[in-house]
Amino acid sequence: MLEYNEILPKKIILQSGEPYEVLDAHVFRKQQRKPVNQTKLRHLITGKVTEQAFHVSDKVEEADLSTKSVKFLYANRGEFWFCAPDKPADRFSLPEEIAGSAGKFLKAGSTVDALVFDERVISLRVPIKVELLVKDAPPAVKGDTRQGGSKQIILETGATVQAPLFINEGDLVRVNTQTGEYVERVDKK
Repeated sequence: MLEYNEILPKKIILQSGEPYEVLDAHVFRKQQRKPVNQTKLRHLITGKVTEQAFHVSDKVEEADLSTKSVKFLYANRGEFWFCAPDKPADRFSLPEEIAGSAGKFLKAGSTVDALVFDERVISLRVPIKVELLVKDAPPAVKGDTRQGGSKQIILETGATVQAPLFINEGDLVRVNTQTGEYVERVDKK
């Protein structure tokens, strides 16, 4: 059990039997009253963000989450298919809502961590930066800098990102999966 002042950012707590991640917490005292912890919580299953105040007498339970490694197989019609890394026959699918926006940067055969709550996968932990091959990049036209010197490229996973004009088809680029932005070009080994 967590006291009101132990409810801090990055903690996972249970509210009404549902897991919430604490995004922001601020303990303050209003005039001569008792301290209050004003928090911003994100529901780990639905993604909905709510605000909640915890008072001195409040206690909450920390959520019991576990992680397991899963291997990404393929995506089809809004479903992402995974299997256990050592057992390809042990397959399961996740809807696009659970895979999140980072799901479009998953390469077939890559291993990621899955967050498990009550025997079901509730979210994926994808690396913050991934290296992907550029599948399609329109040619750069000299003097074409009205969009700030960038162009839209298509990566091997089908995701599209804005990249500098010097990026060509076949280049290896590093992409931030949280923001969906181009980071840098990577030298091929």
